[in-house]
Amino acid sequence: MKFNLKTKLAAAALASAALAAPVIAQDDASTLPGQMDVSRITAGTYTADSLHTLVGFRVNHFGFNDYFGIFGGVEGTLQIDPSNLSAASVDVTIPVADVTVAAEGLKDHLLRAGGDGGEPDFFGPSPAPARFQSTSVALTGETTANIAGNLTLNGVTRPVVVAARFTGAGANPMNSKLTVGFEGTTTIQRSNFGIDTFVPMVSDQVELDITAAFEKQ
Repeated sequence: MKFNLKTKLAAAALASAALAAPVIAQDDASTLPGQMDVSRITAGTYTADSLHTLVGFRVNHFGFNDYFGIFGGVEGTLQIDPSNLSAASVDVTIPVADVTVAAEGLKDHLLRAGGDGGEPDFFGPSPAPARFQSTSVALTGETTANIAGNLTLNGVTRPVVVAARFTGAGANPMNSKLTVGFEGTTTIQRSNFGIDTFVPMVSDQVELDITAAFEKQ
């Protein structure tokens, strides 16, 4: 096939136009089912989407670097009314035994029994789920709040405050359930919960990073 000068110029013009055309974002947020719009939240009882609710933890290791892990399989309920957000409440359990870390050997270390009948280094082989029960919600902005509550971990209950942020609401396209999402952060001292192995070589301070989805019932 032969191309004359006119054809070559037309092809060059098309190529130039294609290069100059704006790139269309493939993840346009405006098309997503969930939107950060408080008016999309409807009052009622919601249950945790266990497949998409996670609690990450972060500790410093020997002063060299930070180490991460994740607790999944979270279960629980959220009571919320957009006309009275300060009256919202949440009650969730976190299965400690389902901890996920980068190395299987470290998971075994977190969950193994104590040597020679002694106390385990961390949680032991059959740890009870952790539980967070809110006691109050104080709004700090249009989409943010401090959620105070009691955290029970390793058989010990202590007050904590979670800095929470609303991240989206809408209908889940997979099951049509109305869903709301939140993120939250808090910091605990693990020694307050009877988990003081290797402190301060492994930091007493543990940063928790929470991402949660709740589906309306």
